[in-house]
Order: sequence, then structure tokens, then C-alpha cells
Amino acid sequence: MGVTPKIASSMLSSDFANLASEAERMLNCGADWLHMDIMDGHFVPNLTIGAPVIESLRKHTKAYLDCHLMVTNPLDYVEPLGKAGASGFTFHVEASRENWRELIQRIKSKGMRPGVALKPGTPIEEVYPLVESENPVEMVLVLTVEPGFGGQKFMPDMMDKVKTLRKKYPSLDIEVDGGLGPSTIDMAASAGANCIVAGSSVFGAPEPSHIISLMRRSVEECQKNN
Repeated sequence: MGVTPKIASSMLSSDFANLASEAERMLNCGADWLHMDIMDGHFVPNLTIGAPVIESLRKHTKAYLDCHLMVTNPLDYVEPLGKAGASGFTFHVEASRENWRELIQRIKSKGMRPGVALKPGTPIEEVYPLVESENPVEMVLVLTVEPGFGGQKFMPDMMDKVKTLRKKYPSLDIEVDGGLGPSTIDMAASAGANCIVAGSSVFGAPEPSHIISLMRRSVEECQKNN
């Protein structure tokens, strides 16, 4: 399998009043990416951060800012996030059925890496056209909880989606987000996920570096055995 393990600390679980130092702490603990949840209070009930916060954080870090857009109109966010310094722009398939081709093209034109996410209730087949397009997304995010809030319980039945994707697209980056930690990482890794988003399990740990390395090892081991 030609995909590398990436552990993304979900900044939704961080102390927002100390975002820059929290980001630095996670990177020092071994995180590859910083996962930024952008919610508009409409597509999901919660309201979190937007481009101004990404822009502020970018001044303090060179890290890959993995932005997950839980918004109704993702097109409206491409320009501001590109200017703010976002690295990845993952939009929801449910919010872009009519305009995903234009969306992918615009994301790439702003120097960001496009990804597509799907809610637990959305069939995996809905993302196939976006992965197989002439101008494809470069990552699929399979949500393992209902989007909107951190700290939810992992849904094991979502692993069938990950397995299906991995079998169909061996070299695709497949990200999982929601309830990932020591007790669930093996399920996600053995299903074929290589990008692991972890929030409360990392931020709530006495030694975040231990949890991050444990999760990375799980992905590496599963890749070796497949």
C-alpha cells in the first residue's frame, strides 16, 4: 500500500484560548497534521472557527492545516481559506452534489489539497465519482461519528466503508474522524484508514506522545500485514 500514516490532532479538543501553544505541543508530541473543524451552525448545529482563526494560527506554525468544512456552502470558503493559509480543504459530499467539479478546481487553484467527507448515513458510493474524476479529490474522510461535536462514541459499522474504499483505491488517502483512540485505532487501521484524526483521546491523555505513537504503530503494522 503506497499511503503513509498521518496522525492529525483535532484542535476542536484543544484549549482555544491557547491555540498556538496547543498546536506546537501536538506537533512536539509527534502529530503530522493539525485537524481544524470549521462549522457554520447550519450544516451542523455547532459553530466553531473560520478563516480568521486559520490565518492567526498560520502565523505561528508551518504545520499542515487539515481543514474539515462542515458548512452548507463550501464554495464561499475557498477564497478566504486559501488566503488564510489552509493546507487541505475537505468539503462534504452532501453539500456539494451540484458543484463538486467547480469546487475541486477552485480548491486546487488556491494551492490547497481537496478532500471529500461523508456523514455516517451517506452511502460510500456517493464519493466514487469525485475520486475517479479527471480532476479528483486526493483524500476521503469517513466520519465515524455524526459531525458537529467532539467526544462522541466511535461507530464500528463505518469500517465497512473504509474497507470498501481501500479495496477499490489502494493508493488513496483515507481519513477517519470521530472517537479514535487506543481502543478503536486497530479497527480503523485494519480496515485500511491511514489518516487518523484524534481529539479528546490525545488532548485528554497524560502523555499525548504515547497515544500518537501507538496509533501510528497500529497503522504501520496493519499496512505491513495487508
